[in-house]
Order: sequence, then structure tokens, then C-alpha cells
Amino acid sequence: MSGVAQPQGSQHSFGKTSRLLTARDYSRVFDGAEARASHKHVLLLAKQNDRPGHRLGLVVAKKNVRQAVQRNRVKRLAREMFRQAGAQPPYMDVVLLARRGIDQLDNAELSSILRGQWRKLARRVSEADTSESRGR
Repeated sequence: MSGVAQPQGSQHSFGKTSRLLTARDYSRVFDGAEARASHKHVLLLAKQNDRPGHRLGLVVAKKNVRQAVQRNRVKRLAREMFRQAGAQPPYMDVVLLARRGIDQLDNAELSSILRGQWRKLARRVSEADTSESRGR
């Protein structure tokens, strides 16, 4: 048993229902992205889904982040940001693409960037949702 206590039944987990699992899931977001949030170090693409909750897919290429320990750190911080974001509608499928240089950021700076880009993305999806519902 590890020395870190884990909350039982936490609603902020990262189980299978919170992940994009198949190439089809990823393609759906890549091909039909309704919103994007771009930063020098990260790109977030999103498409609304009809499921209860958000789903996250991570693309941290070896070409952009050479060391495995750094790729794992980026993914860990992204998952943590995703857990903390909660599940407020509109629900979306999100793909996070890491760009070159992201491994040079410290944890606090990377977390701050990820939170800011998540807020921007959520705002853009909400705007797209309200403008689409007005057009009907």
C-alpha cells in the first residue's frame, strides 16, 4: 500500500469513461473540432459530446518531448488539470497536443498554462453552443 491516501469514490478520477480510447474518438475531435485553444507549448482541440462528462486524449509525441520521464510528467499534469476542471456542461471531448519546448517548463508554469487554456477552450465551446442554439 502506498503512503499517499487516495479519496474513495472520487468523482474526479481518470477512468476509462474520462478518456478518448480509440482512433475513431481522436479522429472525431481532429476532423470536427468546434473550438481550439492554442499556446506556444500546447494546443487543445474540442468537440462537444453527448455523454455525461468530459473526455481527454493526450498526444505527447517523442519528437517534441524526447525524454520519457518528461512525456510522463506532461501527461500527469494534464490529467491532474483535467480532474480539477470538474464536469460542467457543455460536455466535450478534448485532445491535448504537446508542442516542442513544453518539457522546459516547470510544474507550476505548465499547470498554469494548462488551466488557462482549459478555461479558454470551455468558454469557446460555450460560445459555439449558444450561437448554434440561437441559429436554430
